[in-house]
Amino acid sequence: MMKTDDDQLVFVDEIAEAPGEEMLQPSWPLLVVDDDEDVHHATEFALRGLQVLGRPLEFLHASSAAGALEVLGRRPDVAVVLLDVVMEREDAGLRAVERIRNGLGMAAVRIVLRTGQPGYAPELEAISNYDINDYKTKSELTRSKLFTTVTAAIRSFDQIRRLEASRSGLELIAEGAIRFNAEHGLHAFGAAVLAQMAALLGVPASGVICLDAPGNEPGLPVDGCPVVLAGAGRFSRYAGQPLAMIEDGPVRQMLDGCLADERNQFAEHCLALSFPGRQGRRLAACLESAAPIGEVDRHLLDVFCANISICGENVELVERLRTTAYVDALTGLPNRAAQITAIDQMARIGAPSIGAVALVDIDQFSETIDAFGYRFGDEQLRAVAGRLRAALPEEVYVARVGGDVFSVCGDPALVNSGKLRAVLAEPFDGEGGQHTIYFSIGLVHPDGLQHSGADLLRDAAVALKRAKSEGPGNAAVYTPEVGEQTRQRVHLLHHLRSAFDAGQLHLAYQPQLDLATRRPVGVEALLRWPGADGGFVPLEQLISVAEQSGMIVELGAWVVQAALATQRRLIADGFELRMAINVSAVQFHHPGFVAMLEQALATASVDPSRIELEITESIALRGCAQIEERLRAVKRLGVSLAIDDFGTGFSSLSYLDRLGADCLKIDRSFVAAIDSGGSGKRIADLIIQLGRQLDMRVIAEGVEQPQQLEILAGLGCHEAQGWCYAPAMPQAELLHWLESAGR
Repeated sequence: MMKTDDDQLVFVDEIAEAPGEEMLQPSWPLLVVDDDEDVHHATEFALRGLQVLGRPLEFLHASSAAGALEVLGRRPDVAVVLLDVVMEREDAGLRAVERIRNGLGMAAVRIVLRTGQPGYAPELEAISNYDINDYKTKSELTRSKLFTTVTAAIRSFDQIRRLEASRSGLELIAEGAIRFNAEHGLHAFGAAVLAQMAALLGVPASGVICLDAPGNEPGLPVDGCPVVLAGAGRFSRYAGQPLAMIEDGPVRQMLDGCLADERNQFAEHCLALSFPGRQGRRLAACLESAAPIGEVDRHLLDVFCANISICGENVELVERLRTTAYVDALTGLPNRAAQITAIDQMARIGAPSIGAVALVDIDQFSETIDAFGYRFGDEQLRAVAGRLRAALPEEVYVARVGGDVFSVCGDPALVNSGKLRAVLAEPFDGEGGQHTIYFSIGLVHPDGLQHSGADLLRDAAVALKRAKSEGPGNAAVYTPEVGEQTRQRVHLLHHLRSAFDAGQLHLAYQPQLDLATRRPVGVEALLRWPGADGGFVPLEQLISVAEQSGMIVELGAWVVQAALATQRRLIADGFELRMAINVSAVQFHHPGFVAMLEQALATASVDPSRIELEITESIALRGCAQIEERLRAVKRLGVSLAIDDFGTGFSSLSYLDRLGADCLKIDRSFVAAIDSGGSGKRIADLIIQLGRQLDMRVIAEGVEQPQQLEILAGLGCHEAQGWCYAPAMPQAELLHWLESAGR
């Protein structure tokens, strides 16, 4: 071969010897099927001048599957079809293959599937059942590879067509190709090849087929020597053993020679066929025969070998796709699809090994990647996978079912939180030292009823989520009650989405009064969702569901916009009051929060100094650089900050001093106990004094009794809100109340 500057591979013996010669030769019809006209031009340009077996190409074109079938109906002599997978629909190419093979009965034409969308790979059944010659993504079909693919396909087509009518054995070969391609794995494929050889020659099946490949491939001995894929007759006992173990010297020597020379060999009562493959992989089959092989049969066997080589490549393609579909590439463990299939199979046969299913999740894995990088994360995943697989018996099924989540299925004596923690307790080596990894575990124990693999993994995921909600390093077991709570939460989320879209949610506003003047100085916007019973869905439940689903970002933005619109109405009516708006943790952490707030302020045209965001203590005092910068960005807009529920968490006073918050809100739990003689009054007093020291306003929420109001005023608290003063009310009622209370 010669290599030219444009990456074109040209077979020397196929270059036209004189101008115009290609016009005197019959051509190879090649059908290009693609809905992209540029692909047609690019393909014809790339293959221009190519000659195969001394004959040029004739280009035919179709832009759809229907168009391709119409062309093939008129031109049954088409040699190769370059067929796009995705055209008028995602499976248009695969449906066309079915019509070509079954409807038109065209078994000889070579079909090469091409796709510009690697996610739309042909299904295993399509490759197996319809003799797809090759499958390529358009990006990998360089000019040289396109030359090679088309040349190989035409040569195969020519060999098949030349002898289609020579004898009935060719029909047996064509029919056998479908059976070969449908075999699952090389071992089953090898057994089918031996049976087909014997049927083709009309002799009893007695022989072996072996595989040789470079390196240490699955199914081969460590030293890379050939291995017997299958045996028939007196050779059946050698299946799975090295070729060197065959005691029959002549048979062994003939196979060795066939593999070494890559050509068929014939003896008086024995023959060996060579099936060359890609990347150095070679198959050779030896079959005993009672009579010498005649010339016609030898020619037929050449076609058989070419066909088997193509089928063998299809089997390898199926194997690769199957591996991709069911094996995790990073760890080598089965993946989620394989785990579900395995559980379903065990359930069908009533296997007792589905005693427990556990999901093991690496805690704070994303933080680990942030600190050490993705390479270290991959090493950690491989180490955990190796530890689990090595420590647990083979009958315990281990899989990687998510990014940092592993599934373990088997006997409850082995699949439990104690055993799994013991397996994973020792530190893992990596990144220049040893690292202790902490895990959360979710467990489910089937109750003896039929459960699908998907259902069990779902239930285990519910338990895992419960475990993680309680903090790192915890374990939880799925119970029907936990499942019911989860279903209720999902139903609540659906109802919330419907209610929000239907405009059924609204804001209520609770006045805040100055304890010195007893006049209103602000209002707090509170979200309300009317329930079916005439009351309101508890705010904590509403916010929890919205946060877990991510809906809080959209919902929170609506609350800000609605509250600012009310603030503008209050100012227009002469009420110069501050508007307090609650912000949830998930909403505040969203990257677009500050931009949303800035846009809402600009749209409402309100004074930012009249707006106060109430954030929880857990957000304000987290102390990470990202949170600090976001809080500063809010302050730069001119909006004030209040720390809600102060005193219920673990506060860092030094960070509180740096924060620049304007207000502390005394939690209602302390206010409720302020007149009981307990610690409520002392804690309220401490918060008030702290606010004075930090020059921060202090407001008490949940004030329900006049006595509580007086005690807070006596302690020097600045402001208060609660039923003692006024309830939360809709905008119209708020305006009427403010008119009654005076300006």
